[in-house]
Amino acid sequence: MNDSETRSQRLNRRTRAFAWIALIVVLGVGAIYLAAWLGRDYSTAARALIWMDSQVDDYTRFASRQIDAPSASFHYDKGPGYPDGLPDDAVPGNADLNVMLAANKTTAFIAIRDDKLIYERYFNGANRYSTETSFSISKSFNSAMLGRAIADHRIGSIDDPITRYLPELLQRDPRFAQITIRHLVSMSSGLRYRETGTPWGDDAKTYYAPDLRKLALEETEIVEPPGQRFHYNNFNPLLIGLILERVTGKRVADYMAETVWKPLGAEGAATWSLDSHWSGFEKMESGINGRAIDFVKLGSLYLHRGQWRGKQVIPAEWVDQSTRYTTDTDPALKYQYGWWTFHREGLGDYYAAIGNKGQYVFVFPQQRMVILRQGIERGSIDWPKAISDIALAVSGHGGQH
Repeated sequence: MNDSETRSQRLNRRTRAFAWIALIVVLGVGAIYLAAWLGRDYSTAARALIWMDSQVDDYTRFASRQIDAPSASFHYDKGPGYPDGLPDDAVPGNADLNVMLAANKTTAFIAIRDDKLIYERYFNGANRYSTETSFSISKSFNSAMLGRAIADHRIGSIDDPITRYLPELLQRDPRFAQITIRHLVSMSSGLRYRETGTPWGDDAKTYYAPDLRKLALEETEIVEPPGQRFHYNNFNPLLIGLILERVTGKRVADYMAETVWKPLGAEGAATWSLDSHWSGFEKMESGINGRAIDFVKLGSLYLHRGQWRGKQVIPAEWVDQSTRYTTDTDPALKYQYGWWTFHREGLGDYYAAIGNKGQYVFVFPQQRMVILRQGIERGSIDWPKAISDIALAVSGHGGQH
């Protein structure tokens, strides 16, 4: 009897001990989570812990600055077959385009040909007035502003050293004088960029840091000579943003409204996500949020070599340099000044602004087409191939890669 009671008492003590340990662990984890939640406007690690992977609704999490719309907006005329003027079987293996788009987490799909809307559909709860985040399509807008700043003589040349505008970088490393603006915009700066998937990786820092100016000026590190290798790097657009701030004397969102958004005749105001309320620097790598129909207008602007509604918004030479399929001026055939470049038989050379989670604005000069896809995720579709298949089908070429 006594032995049985002793064993029972020991079991009860162990059970209570385990319960207390579990409670302490739960309370500890809860305290850490609460501290991170309270500190998310000041801590990169807190944001990474609370928000984890980026999402298309991240614009609701970050502070933002408005990009004003013009008083008079531009509306595309409707073309043949609108709103379903694309072949149902344009993407091989998919008999119904609308079904395929909806099933693969698309929110918006728009096709423009000869400056007319031929296809415009929204899925998965989105509509024409929905705010869509652009992610790295922002880099193509950055490039447009950069070209405009050079044309307006606010920046001397794309080959100016960045230390002409950010001289404090020299105090850390004199080799910064070897990095030019061209190296930043073509992703060949030679700066360190480590993607680790942790709060301490450069990918998390450049996305979540609450003071991106300080990050760009104090934590950038040169690891190889510039101009030798393409390395996609989110420090580069941050430095471009700092340069634009300084040469224009304006907040980047305001300069964007003045030089691009209003001239395009955007139908709605956009926003630019900020690193934090107190720092107030635009997330240059990913933060422009607006309507899909307005994002597609960037493609139309570039299709017309920078001219829109009778005005040369961006220099034609800059558009050509930004989108050409060549390695004449930078190390990568696939990437120029903020645009991804392609070539396919039957389509010729074409290019795209591309963002995370499957955001695309493709421009097909020979076909006089612009195609936009935005979505919650990429889904199971190879979108660069699918979109080029659609362009081929519309132009009557057919064929595969």
